[in-house]
Amino acid sequence: MDHLQIHPLTADRIADFTALFGPQGACYGCWCTYFRLPPKLRQALDGDGKRDHMLARIAAGPPPGLLAYGGDLPVGWMQIGPRADVPQWNNPNRSSTPLPDAPADDPGVWAISCFFFRSKARGQGLSTAMLAAGVAHARANGARLIEASPMDRARQSKSIGLFVGSTSTFLRAGFAEVACRKEGRPLVRLVL
Repeated sequence: MDHLQIHPLTADRIADFTALFGPQGACYGCWCTYFRLPPKLRQALDGDGKRDHMLARIAAGPPPGLLAYGGDLPVGWMQIGPRADVPQWNNPNRSSTPLPDAPADDPGVWAISCFFFRSKARGQGLSTAMLAAGVAHARANGARLIEASPMDRARQSKSIGLFVGSTSTFLRAGFAEVACRKEGRPLVRLVL
């Protein structure tokens, strides 16, 4: 994409985040709370409650992810940070369950749990660019490794179901599979 810029999502960028997610909150109104809140609590919240939860998290800092801009327009989001910041991502029996050598409470173990792209920006290599920026961001903030649990295949290459990212994108970026508890959803890792 031309004129791509990627920045940590700080409180001064909340308006850009909400513009990207739109009035419905992206991904069926999730507002990127799927891995942040227990299912019962998340289901009890309406769209405004999920939005308010995420906006409070952004305001509290540190940045819970990165925003990508095509010129002045926010076009992409990647949730990245310490595993402890996305507690539901760490639950037992998930494809993303932590391994003993990378516990969820280790602040040096980071996770990339979600992506969201403006529909017109999908399929243009944005995830590759965001992943590279995420690795640099994690390294600069003391991460010793980054993990993700992407998807091998989606019905369509521009599918919203790829919110976890594509396995091939992670492998091209130097991540290696370290576990596979669910077919098509490996746990991949990059040691920094």
